[in-house]
Amino acid sequence: MSRLLALILVVLTGNLLFAADPPGNVVLIVHGGAGLPEKFEPGQEQAWRADLEAALKTGFAAMKNGTALDGVEAAIKVLEDSPRFNAGKGAVFTRDGTNELDASIMEGTERKAGAVAGVSRIKNPISAARAVMEKSDHVLLVGAGAERFAFRNGLTEVSPRYFWTPERWQELNVEAEKREAKKGTSAGTKKHFGTVGAVARDSKGRLAAGTSTGGMTFKMSGRLGDSPIIGAGTYADDRTCGISCSGHGEPFIRHAVAFDISSRMRHLKLSVKDAANAVFAELPIEEGGIGGLIALDKNGNVHAPYNTVGLPRGTITADGAVNVIIKEK
Repeated sequence: MSRLLALILVVLTGNLLFAADPPGNVVLIVHGGAGLPEKFEPGQEQAWRADLEAALKTGFAAMKNGTALDGVEAAIKVLEDSPRFNAGKGAVFTRDGTNELDASIMEGTERKAGAVAGVSRIKNPISAARAVMEKSDHVLLVGAGAERFAFRNGLTEVSPRYFWTPERWQELNVEAEKREAKKGTSAGTKKHFGTVGAVARDSKGRLAAGTSTGGMTFKMSGRLGDSPIIGAGTYADDRTCGISCSGHGEPFIRHAVAFDISSRMRHLKLSVKDAANAVFAELPIEEGGIGGLIALDKNGNVHAPYNTVGLPRGTITADGAVNVIIKEK
């Protein structure tokens, strides 16, 4: 399929796009969010590639003497610390001009999970999500309560100003102007949702998945998408697969996308590719695409369907071979 035809199908029909799946034996896959900027600035694509490679190598190193959870957390922290992705340092702004960050993490053996939402002072929300999973009796903590819990458990506190970047502030102003011109509706068909995520499979066959995001530019304060919702934006089950999603969160929540893929694999005996494609095909069609996801099954097979103009992502195999895709050929 030519790139031109593929893009036409995305806009008109919402059909899925994906590159040829890498071979099995993948131990870690990461993504930098569904969609691409309308135009890459000089050096921007190379910087994205370098960040994704760094996330893969950092996560891989963490797994050598650790677990899949260690790999997921380490990889996502690299992307949270980069201003280039919509998570952590690069989080987008609400319509009130604030940053409200969400993250979740899950392990597939006992299916324990943790998440935080609506936080604005935690440097690495993915680490806070893991702390909720391992050091509390809960799954999801929000707002100030989540922040107090995180800081009691030694996580790094930052000023809300830490998350301010000129690029994201400009995006907020542009979106506000578009919505004013369109009387409250978002303009444009090229969607760039951001969000970062990772799925890992360690040497003992344990799976883990995590997702971190700043949400959507110009979202209402207090709005939560799929990223902190277990079963919607993040899921892991050693019997099937691990999944991290990115896109328009509300449909992902309504359709319980991540859990549905795992469930179809388990009960219908579908492959990760067939299950992900079947679930994705049932999502609403939106002009410009609804998003994408990464999935890694228990045997090291990956699949990454999406219907936006791109899904920057990368994989690393057990022998350390790295493959990063920013744009399809």
